[in-house]
Amino acid sequence: MAKVEALSLAPTHSFSKTQQNKLELLAGLGVRGDAHMGETVKHRSRVKQDPSQPNLRQVHLIHGELHDYLKDKGFVIKAGDMGENITTRGLYLLALPRGTKLRLGKTAVIEVTGLRNPCSQLNDFQPGLLEAVLVKDGQAKLVRLAGIMAIVLKGGHVFPQDDIALELPPEPHERLERV
Repeated sequence: MAKVEALSLAPTHSFSKTQQNKLELLAGLGVRGDAHMGETVKHRSRVKQDPSQPNLRQVHLIHGELHDYLKDKGFVIKAGDMGENITTRGLYLLALPRGTKLRLGKTAVIEVTGLRNPCSQLNDFQPGLLEAVLVKDGQAKLVRLAGIMAIVLKGGHVFPQDDIALELPPEPHERLERV
């Protein structure tokens, strides 16, 4: 069964987020108290382009198995270090199609919007980390391992060890693209 492993937030646009005992998700907004909360985009580079565009990056999720992979590559990463709000365990997030709904705990529901596009701030955090989360597949296609983004459809409190249930969208499924 897929689980919430850890929860994190940051009220400012810092790179890493601080682990929390719970998060409150707000429908249409994101994580209460997080710098990326809002109906319109809050990511600084995207605000410069067009501050009125919808915020498809209200919640950032990383599967805890990525931390294990990075540890094997010599990196020291804990939940929240790479800016994620929710660290999961037992669910390969990158394989989910766009529009997948994730039910977190008792009431919260989020919808997957796309892949996180990792940036050079990862190398500022730990040298070589950007290259470790950008790999090539068997056809030499770039694979982004730095997690997924979602919007909040239904609010609620989320706690570590909460179950995660998924609801796939109708077929045909759309592969995740960067958002």
